[in-house]
Parts: sequence; structure tokens; C-alpha cells
Amino acid sequence: MKARSFFRTIQVKLVIIYLLLILVAMQLIGVYFISTVKNSLITSFTNNLKEQADILSKFAAPSLLPNMESEGDSTDNTTEDLNLVVRNLFSISGAEVQVLDANGKVVATSLQVHQSYIGQKNKSLAVSRALQNIPDNEEEIIDEDNTRKKMIALPVTYNDKVVGAVYVVASMTELYETVNRVNQIFFSGTLIALGLTGVLGILLAHTITNPIQGLTRQAEAVADGRFDLKAPVLGDDEIGRLSMAFNDMTIRLKEALSANEEENEKLVSVLSNMSDGVVAADERGRIIVWNRRALELLDVETFQGVELADLLGLSPEKLAELQSGRGRTLLINRDHAEAEGHDDSLLKLTVTPIHRRDKGITGTIAVLQDVTEQEKLEQSRRQFVANVSHELRTPLTTIKSYAEALGDGALEERELSERFVGVISNETERMIRLVTDLLHLSRLDSNQAPLRRRQTNIHEMLDEVADRFSFQLRQKSITANVYVERGLKKAWLDRDQIDQVLDNLISNAIKYTLDGGAIQIAARKLEDNGLLEISVKDTGIGIPKKDLTRIFDRFYRVDKARSRNMGGTGLGLSIAREIVKAHGGTISLASELNEGTTVSFTLPLLQEGGETE
Repeated sequence: MKARSFFRTIQVKLVIIYLLLILVAMQLIGVYFISTVKNSLITSFTNNLKEQADILSKFAAPSLLPNMESEGDSTDNTTEDLNLVVRNLFSISGAEVQVLDANGKVVATSLQVHQSYIGQKNKSLAVSRALQNIPDNEEEIIDEDNTRKKMIALPVTYNDKVVGAVYVVASMTELYETVNRVNQIFFSGTLIALGLTGVLGILLAHTITNPIQGLTRQAEAVADGRFDLKAPVLGDDEIGRLSMAFNDMTIRLKEALSANEEENEKLVSVLSNMSDGVVAADERGRIIVWNRRALELLDVETFQGVELADLLGLSPEKLAELQSGRGRTLLINRDHAEAEGHDDSLLKLTVTPIHRRDKGITGTIAVLQDVTEQEKLEQSRRQFVANVSHELRTPLTTIKSYAEALGDGALEERELSERFVGVISNETERMIRLVTDLLHLSRLDSNQAPLRRRQTNIHEMLDEVADRFSFQLRQKSITANVYVERGLKKAWLDRDQIDQVLDNLISNAIKYTLDGGAIQIAARKLEDNGLLEISVKDTGIGIPKKDLTRIFDRFYRVDKARSRNMGGTGLGLSIAREIVKAHGGTISLASELNEGTTVSFTLPLLQEGGETE
């Protein structure tokens, strides 16, 4: 595997390319050069043979005249002269030269071993052609010893008459050995050139691959998130400019990633600290992004792998309908009945599709808002308006009825008119109390009733409130006891407003306690948190458990008819709660039906430098 990857490197590929180029070039040059040398040697060898054969033919022509054949002594002398000339003057290494007469018989030969051929006829085709005065008679032959030879036959003419022929057979062994030596020299040169080319190719390829390796290391470092490395710039060529461009790209990429990370941090921070829940899903409806508030609102641990439609309890058709428009909203009621301490919550769902120009809807953003408190406040407001309207309508109707009766003649009857005027006066006072309580509540809600704290003796304050109701207590034979924990004397509070709280609590206790009952007013210090606790306990009719959670709501009455007949406005406990809350305390109520009720509220002891003595 390593060897395979090595041969796939650019450096090896470049060296191989260099070697192949040199090899191809050398082969082309070698083929052309050797072919040219071979042809040149063969041509030179042939021309040399022809020149010598031509000289010999001119020299032998007079000796081959036909009239010389009849004279025996002269013929023998001529043959010996030709043999001498052929052997000495025209000897060619490795060649045989024969002089033939007009009949094709050998007259003279250059080889001593072939002297027996003299007088015999040479039946070669080339000789026959030469005797027919055909000048170009040459060919290459291979003899019995597998030796390549060059054969040339030239006609011998005298006065344009063929009187014989010259036959030359020369070995081409030395010529081809020369060609082979040239081949070997060229092959050796090719190997040396390839070796040098390989070394130079490695060096040259290294100058190219080294910057590329630097770029590779830089790219790997950037992929790993390290932007401190820089690719080496070794020149102003294409690779150098590439290195500079890559370094510039690395810097810009680092800046872009930093900006992207900063934006992501901002987005995560915004999502984490939003009071609304945010859930994002992809084009398949699978949730991919969410914030902590969404987990709290939907009461789940994670959204990983959850479908948006399943999470919100919506059908795919309903979700598609919400995605079809921009900013569609829907109210979802979340039932937490199974979870102890949780009430049902109402969530407002806003669905916004994510559009991409070329792909349509690629995701969905769902924003969840807890509108439970808003809905409760809205419901309370509607109920408050209805209660105020109802509370005012009853006395106004009564006043109107009695005023019409007086206008219809009841005014003339003194006793009846006085009773009617008394009813009108009572209903008017009732409306005045109602409006006064409403104004007081309004000031408390808008923080327009500032506390005027002063040091107050607790025992004295409780005694005074008991004295204020002594007449009502005696009327119903109710005993009232005041208990203040030892060591608890003074506290800093708004005496007037706390008196109003106590008056309301004791008034309610007297109203709902039967004749002969008892009321206890107690004050003590809570050791665990250093608060002052004041409680009003009665032995009255008590309150049903179903009404305990709403007893402090405005205009809420357990027994509406009885409370209204007793002159109550239904706002006393609400005002008491707001006053205690303004002091930084809490108020609570415990009751058992037909056993009595205990209302307790706590106040901070140390306020504005105040202390207990």
C-alpha cells in the first residue's frame, strides 16, 4: 500500500514523465541517427567497391579483346598479368575480385584458393546481366557461413563492345560490426542520459513538490483549526503566488470563522436568555436547534430526534397549514395534571417557515410563548369588570327602585318614605365603600400608596384594634384575646395600613363567628427567618377547601348573599394581601369547615434601622 501511494506522488510522476520524454526523444534520435549512419556506411562501401571495380574494368579491357585469344603465349601472359594486378593492386580485405571474359569464364581471381576457378564459367545472374551491358548489378547475399556480403558485377567494354565483366564479392561483417558498435554506444549514452535525467528530475521535481507539500501541511493544519502556520513562499512563480494566495485565504478564513463564532455565541446567548421558547426543524420536520426555555415550556429533557409535529401534538396537515403562511399563530393547552405542583399552561405557538430561493421551504422556526399568566390576567380583568359592574348594579338598581317608589307617592307616607330614604342612604354608603376600596387597590397596584413606616408598639396596636371592635364583640358575646410573645415590643411598619389589615381580618372573624365564640389575636417572632408573624384565629363557620385557593381574589365571596347583606365589598382580603406584600411580607389562610379560620401574615422586623426591644 505504501509503495502504491509512493508511486502516486507528484514527484515520482514528474520523474517518470522526464524519463519517458528523454527515452522517447533518444529513441527517435537513435533510430534516425543509426539508420542514417548505416545507410551512409553501406553507400560508402558500395561506392568504394564500384570505383575499384570500374578501375579494374578499364584496366582489364585491352587484355580481354577477342583477337588475343588465338595467341597462346600472349593469352597466358595476359592471364598472369591480370592475376597479379587483381591480387596486388585491387585487393580488398575480405573480398573476392574476379575478371571474366565475354563468355563468362573466369580469367583472373584475387583469392589464391580459388585459382582452380580460372577457366570455369561464372553462372551468377549478375554476371549474365553485366555481360548484357546492364551497368547496375548489385545485391546483398548471405553465404553458407551466414555472412552477409555485397555482390557487384560491372561490364568490361572496349570501344562500346562488351569484352568481359568484373565480379566483386565483399564481406559486410566489419560494416555491420561498426553499426553494432554505434548502437552500443548510443544505448550506453541513452542509459547515462536517463540516469542523469532521473537525478536532475528528482531535484527539479523536489523544487515543485516541496512548496506543494508545504501547502498540504498548511491545508491540514487549517482543517484541524490551526491558523498560525504559513505556507512557505519560495519564489514569484505560479506556486509562489499560490502560496501567497493560500496564506491570504487562511487569514481571511480565520477572520471569517472568528466572526462566525462570535455570531454563533451571540445567537446562543440570545437563544439561551430568551423568555420565549425557540425550536428549529429541518425540511423533514426533525428538530435540530432549541433553547433551554423551550425544554422548560414543553416539560421535556431533550428534543434530539423528535419530530416537530409530534412534539407539538399537531397533525402533518395542520403543520403544513401553519407553514403555508408567514407568522401563523396557534394556542396550545399543555396538560400538567400528572405532574404534582403543576397547573395547566397555555402556550402561544408562532410558526414561521424558512425559505430558500431555489429549494422552497427548507425548515421551520417555532416560537413558544407562555401566555398562561396573560390569559389569567385577562380573565381576571374580565371577571373584575364583571364583578364591579355587578357590585355597582345591585345598589344602583335598589336606589333607582326606591327613588321611583318615592316619586310615585311613597314620599307622602312619612314612615315609608323614611325607610326608603334609609335604604337609599345605606346603598349609597355601600357604593362609596366599594369605590373607596377600588381606589385603594388601584393605588396599591400602581405603587401610588407609599409606606410611611414608623416605630410601632405591637402590643398597643393589637389592644387598640380589639378595643375598636369591643361593641360588636359584646353584641355577639365573642371573647377576644390578645397574645404578644415575650420580648416582642416594637417594629417598623405603616401603622395606618396595618390597622386596616387587622380591622379587615377581625371584622371578617366577627362576621363569620357564631354567638359565644372566641377570637385570638397573636404576635410572635419567627426564629428561623427573623420575621414578625401576626395571626387572627376564630372559631367561626370556616371556609370549604375548594374556596381556599381563591379566597384572596377580588370580589370572591364564599357566601355571596350573606357577605353582601353584611355590607362587605369582597375586596377586604385583596387589599390586605396587597398591603402585606408592599411591606415585604406574606399572608396565608388556614381553615376547617365548622371549626374556624386562622389568617396569618408576616412582616419584616428590621426596616429603616428599626429593631425589636
